[in-house]
Amino acid sequence: MSAIKGRITDGLYGLGWGAVKKLPEPAAEALFRTIADRAWKRRGKSVLRLESNLARVVPDAGPERLAELSRAGMRSYMRYWMESFRLPTWTPERIRASIDVTDAHLLTEGLDSGRGVVLALPHLGNWDLAGAWVTTDLKVPFTTVAERLKPESLYDRFVAYREGLGMEVLPHSGGAAFGTLARRLRAGGLVCLVADRDLSASGVEVSFFGATARMPAGPALLAQQTGALLLPVTLWYDGTPVMAARVHPAVGVPEEGTRAEKTAAMTQALADAFAGGIAEHPEDWHMLQRLWLDDLEPRGERT
Repeated sequence: MSAIKGRITDGLYGLGWGAVKKLPEPAAEALFRTIADRAWKRRGKSVLRLESNLARVVPDAGPERLAELSRAGMRSYMRYWMESFRLPTWTPERIRASIDVTDAHLLTEGLDSGRGVVLALPHLGNWDLAGAWVTTDLKVPFTTVAERLKPESLYDRFVAYREGLGMEVLPHSGGAAFGTLARRLRAGGLVCLVADRDLSASGVEVSFFGATARMPAGPALLAQQTGALLLPVTLWYDGTPVMAARVHPAVGVPEEGTRAEKTAAMTQALADAFAGGIAEHPEDWHMLQRLWLDDLEPRGERT
């Protein structure tokens, strides 16, 4: 990213956090629906990639259905941004009232056991809102990892935003995050990781909607090395101002096999849980990047 483009991008996000939260809520909702619809009509690279990904999720959908899903998907994605820009101004009561969590007892019982818990989520719904619910309603701090964005000032904005919601944020790059996460878990803490897209060359290949994708090994490795509970979570919008969430049963560590074999089996179990939630609510899966291996361009070409 060029320095000029970086400054423009950072400035736009700064404008979003500074101005959008001051708008009346109906005006903000209308504005972001308009942004979503205009982006969808332009049929840019991100929209086309979203539609291509949705075609994997809903293989029997014809062109009209895929167009409907991608338009709903862009509206869902823009709702995520609208909520995120406004979330720092929400009261604890508003946060609690904005999410309905099914089987939250799986999380609270895991924390009460003292084992430590890893929550693994796909890019569904608003994961920042889910995190704010954890710190506000459960009053449990947690640690997460963020991709180091460019420019650096934009990454700093995201870190400050999430830390303001009560999260400890570690950079994905640099190699030190895993050790810190492991220490938090051994102390009985909570770690939350968005885990449906690998950002490194060390990911685990999984079968995902009938084709091979790569997902991060971190959640499974952390559970193995620390004894923490590994819980998949899925999120979705249900047509109301309230976001729904489900905590899924724990992914166990296989009793036999090498560490690599155990990691592969556990990551596949996560992928299966993610796929179930995505298949039920495909329009809320905000995957606007390439994911499946046979969609990746040959090395040396731009992605």
